[in-house]
Amino acid sequence: MGEMKKMVLIVAGVAGFGTWEARPENKIDFARDIQPILQKSCVECHGPEKPKAKLRLDSKEAALKGGKDGVVIVPGKADESEVYRRIRLPAGNDDVMPNKGDLLTKAQTDLIRDWINQGAEWPEGIVFAIVAKKNEEPAAAVSTTPKLAHHKPTAAELKAITMLESLGVEARPIAENSGWREVNFHAQGSESVDKALVPLRDVLGLVALGLGGTKIKDADLEYIEGLTNLNQLHLENTPVTDAGMVHLKGLVNLNYLNLYGTTVTDAGLEQLKGLAHLEHLYLWQTKTTEAGVANLKKALPNVDISTGAELKEVAKQEDKKDEKKEEKK
Repeated sequence: MGEMKKMVLIVAGVAGFGTWEARPENKIDFARDIQPILQKSCVECHGPEKPKAKLRLDSKEAALKGGKDGVVIVPGKADESEVYRRIRLPAGNDDVMPNKGDLLTKAQTDLIRDWINQGAEWPEGIVFAIVAKKNEEPAAAVSTTPKLAHHKPTAAELKAITMLESLGVEARPIAENSGWREVNFHAQGSESVDKALVPLRDVLGLVALGLGGTKIKDADLEYIEGLTNLNQLHLENTPVTDAGMVHLKGLVNLNYLNLYGTTVTDAGLEQLKGLAHLEHLYLWQTKTTEAGVANLKKALPNVDISTGAELKEVAKQEDKKDEKKEEKK
């Protein structure tokens, strides 16, 4: 099951803020910043199934090899990389990538540019699960995510941001001169998480919060109850349970929720039924069941729920291929 182990690494790739503003001064992390963009916008046309122009972007080896038109990624040189040129072309251009669906934002193209310039590092073992959705309509569903208007922080919010910074937690603007913020506790110790969650409740302009891998407790989530602008929430690999889900009921603009590696059950999913804007929910290695997932899907028909079952299916296919290869030998 070596391939299965590789597949599980995809989980890490979903645990980041790949859609926010690029920060050239910081090291670009492939799993956090780049993989989500490739998974969403590139691998549909450049995956294992009949890749367009014989170019695959779902693995390191294939991406660096290029396609029928040659190499498209030149590590260290974004300006000489064909993929970077194409993702910046205007809509309607024959060469623009992606050729269908939404074009990448400037923030996303900047991330790819910086990633390439920093050496296009792509950790070994990360592969993409390409699974066709059953009965999927040709046209993508219209996104229910509200567009962000301008946000002007209140005095209390600015004070809270200063307090967070004093605790070593940065509330970063998602774009230049933007009042909207993102906070990621990934590198913080549990003590600083506990302290910082208190002022965090006043950062009403918070749109992305990363608590993955922290020791956050269910009761701590009460501090984010009022953050109604929150769009992304990462709780993967934390001790949160169904009791913590109660505190998420008021996050009416939540679009992305990652609960991978938690002990949340079907009872916890019941608390999410009112999140009308939820589109991406990750439930790998949780205590939820197929029945519970189906029940939530009835209440939220627009939500794409990943349970890890697709990874097992891909792993099975890989095992079958390996068996056939052995038989031929």
